[in-house]
Amino acid sequence: MNVSSTFLATDGDGYELNMGRWSKLLARPFLDFVGSAPRERVLDVGCGTGHLASAVIERADPLAVCGIDLSPAYIEHAKAHTSDPRLDFQVGDACALPYPESSFDRVLSLLVLHFVPRAHDAIVEMRRVARPGAVVGAAVWDARGGFVANRLFFDTAAALDPKASERRAKNYSRPMTRPGELAAAWRSAGFVEVREAQIGIRMDYPSFADYWAPYLGKDGPGAEYVGTLTAAERQRLEAAVRAAYLDGEADGPRSYAALAWAVTGTRPH
Repeated sequence: MNVSSTFLATDGDGYELNMGRWSKLLARPFLDFVGSAPRERVLDVGCGTGHLASAVIERADPLAVCGIDLSPAYIEHAKAHTSDPRLDFQVGDACALPYPESSFDRVLSLLVLHFVPRAHDAIVEMRRVARPGAVVGAAVWDARGGFVANRLFFDTAAALDPKASERRAKNYSRPMTRPGELAAAWRSAGFVEVREAQIGIRMDYPSFADYWAPYLGKDGPGAEYVGTLTAAERQRLEAAVRAAYLDGEADGPRSYAALAWAVTGTRPH
C-alpha cells in the first residue's frame, strides 16, 4: 500500500456507499467554517469522488477547482459524475502535490489527513501551493469521541476478535484526530490566524442492510477488516452488529451523530 495513504481505495461506487454520501453532507458545514469567495482558484486535496470540489462550485462561483486524489478509481468516478468545465480532477499524492508554489487562493482537505501517515508533509505541501494570504483548511473525523456509526461496528467487532481490537485501536488513534491536534499542526507549519472547531452531521440509515452494505465492499478500514474473515466469522460479526444496530427494536431507520475536527489558517505574507 502506498505510504501516503492507509485508506483502502478500490472502487468509486464503493466509496460513495462507504463515505462519499457523508462527505457530501459534511462539505456544507466545512465550507461554512473555512469560508469561500468568488473568482478563486481552489484546491481540494484528497478529493475522493469530488463532493467538496462540487460544493465549492455550487457555493462560491470560483474560477477553477482542482481535485487531487491518490486513487485512480475515485478520480475516474469524479470525472464521470461532473461536467462543469471549471472542475479538474487528477491522480496525485498529497505529500507531493504537482503544482507550483503559490498556485491557489484556497486549499482545502476533507476527511483525508487522518489516513496520511506523513500528515505533516501533506500540510507543508498544502501551505506551499497556497498563495500568501490564502486560507488553508482541513477536517477529519473525531474518530474516538464523535463517530458513532463507526464505533458501533468496531466496538462490536473488538468484543469478538482480538485482531479487530488491534484494528480498532489503530482506527481511533490516527493522526490529527485528537482535540487540538489539527490546530497544533497548523501552527507548527507556520500558518497564522489559526482556528479550530468541531462540525457535524447526522448519518441517517433507512435499515440495517444499508448500514451493513459498506462493510461488504472493498473500501475503507471496516471493509478491509471484514475481507480478512471467513464466511462463518463474517456471519457471526454481522449478527452481533445487527443486534447492536437494532437495540432491541424493529429494523428500520437509525440516525447517528458524526462529528469532525476542523481547522483553518492563513499562509502568512
